[in-house]
Amino acid sequence: MDLTDYVPVVPDFPVPGVGFRDITPLLAAPEAFRASMDELERRCGAHTFDAIAAFDARGFLWAAPLADRTAKPLIPIRKSGKLPREAAVETYSSEYAEVGVEIHADAVAPGDRILLVDDVIATGESMAAGVRLVEGLGGTVVACAALLEIGALAGRDRLEGHRVVSLLGPL
Repeated sequence: MDLTDYVPVVPDFPVPGVGFRDITPLLAAPEAFRASMDELERRCGAHTFDAIAAFDARGFLWAAPLADRTAKPLIPIRKSGKLPREAAVETYSSEYAEVGVEIHADAVAPGDRILLVDDVIATGESMAAGVRLVEGLGGTVVACAALLEIGALAGRDRLEGHRVVSLLGPL
């Protein structure tokens, strides 16, 4: 199954000149979503990890089923101000705005091996912020995984020294 058939480009969204990769058709097709999960599980299975950390909110779509399939804990990386306990915080510049993300300060212990999961690696800034959060708490990022990677934005370059698992792309 060619998953790119389920991720069309929407021109000029959210601003003129941007070709937005729409994942909603993939989510609406159970066989395509299942195929993406099967492939993500296969590729991430090559890495030994203790937990999965995922980005609010679309990263949760792939991370939660993967955590269930692999029987690993799921650690949410949320937008700033959303976690109820003490949190480590990082900021980054997205394609559209300055963003703060956080993780519970006790979510990662020194030596924990963490798989980071998001839906898209675009500029790589959010994934790099996740790397800083995990490493700042003493963990090790074993891989940065996503459904798709947008090659023109060179996000992989911001993740130098870390393995990147991308099911689609760089597109």
